[in-house]
Amino acid sequence: MLQQMKLDFEIVPSDAPEVFDDYLSPLELCQLNAHRKARAVAKKIPDALVLAADTLVFVDHQIFGKPPDLAQAKRMLLQLQGRTHQVVTGVSLIHLRPHHERIFAASTDVVFRSLTPEQIDEYLAKVNPLDKAGAYAIQEHGELVISEISGSFSNVVGLPMEQLQSELESWPAD
Repeated sequence: MLQQMKLDFEIVPSDAPEVFDDYLSPLELCQLNAHRKARAVAKKIPDALVLAADTLVFVDHQIFGKPPDLAQAKRMLLQLQGRTHQVVTGVSLIHLRPHHERIFAASTDVVFRSLTPEQIDEYLAKVNPLDKAGAYAIQEHGELVISEISGSFSNVVGLPMEQLQSELESWPAD
């Protein structure tokens, strides 16, 4: 997605552990984890603008992160099927040397199709759900599980590009 924006970038994994806190809303949790990831990388390269994001899926105050195995992935999809849930992505931009920081979040409503266990098995045979919050990817056979969305498509992929573009356009020149 960053290539589509014609940005020059390098991927630097963050070693910041993700935090889960029952007292924080999903929006606050995603923003906090994105900020922790960005800050850990920015400390290593303080002269670079660092972008980090964290995405969670939630329904009825239950958070769905990345499933640890296929059995948990199937349980997640069974809970999501036939329902509307939210995908929240927190984004943090940090340029440490000039002390510029921005943190924001986006939320998108996603409506899942009513699915049988067999349809879920078929979907899981086509997609690796273990590295995806909520055990699904809208960009990988999403039409099999999703009937509609309300909000940013790219947010469901994992980065709200419209909001990111706006933030980068107003980013201070150094």
